[in-house]
Amino acid sequence: MTAETHIRRGHPITLGLIILFAIIELSLSAWLTSQFNKFHNETSIDERDRVRFTLFASIWTIVFSALLLVLFMHSPNGSMLTSVLVHLVFLSLTWVIWTAAAAAITDVLGGGLNCKLQHAFVYCNHLNAVEAFAWLEWILVTFAIIVVIWRGITARRGDGYRGHLV
Repeated sequence: MTAETHIRRGHPITLGLIILFAIIELSLSAWLTSQFNKFHNETSIDERDRVRFTLFASIWTIVFSALLLVLFMHSPNGSMLTSVLVHLVFLSLTWVIWTAAAAAITDVLGGGLNCKLQHAFVYCNHLNAVEAFAWLEWILVTFAIIVVIWRGITARRGDGYRGHLV
């Protein structure tokens, strides 16, 4: 199998996983945000704001990953909108956003919570899940960036994702 075949199969799978886990993160962070807004029972303003930032990161990821996936599926022979450069710019911005979100939520939780021992955080298990899925998103986006960089290096000039159609 050629690299183009792997790209054509792997691209939808990778972006699909990124979107799937972003939807899970969206659900968790949106629910926490609604609880904080309704009951004002967050431990600190930092906790509330960092959960909101993960909500933003999730929405960003879902919207732009879905857009990139639709563009890639619509033009399988490649176009300017599905080029390695567009992927690299989008994934780099997304990587920075997820790095900030995962690090911020990890910082406010002190690296993770033992829900059996602490009683300060009202939504302990939910916050642990937000942290875990934020790091999972970061790992997936990091993997995608590595593949895009590899593809950019190994592609012939102007080849992009198209490659040779056999």
